[in-house]
Amino acid sequence: MKCTVRTIAAASLAGTLVAGNVAADGFAQPIMEPEVIVEETANATAGGIIVPLLLLAIIAAVAAGGGGGTPIGPA
Repeated sequence: MKCTVRTIAAASLAGTLVAGNVAADGFAQPIMEPEVIVEETANATAGGIIVPLLLLAIIAAVAAGGGGGTPIGPA
């Protein structure tokens, strides 16, 4: 059997390719996708109406309070 440079190069190339595939595929841990959990929330219509009504009541109270302060600008 002749050991020429070509046979040694071909054998080392084949060994590199096989070892590269084993290292890349054989020992890698599988990547698991995270599980998505969707929670149901309570009925938001009751909470969504309270804030605008409260804001409307505050604006109405300020408007009904009158302007007893100092006027703005020259008299």
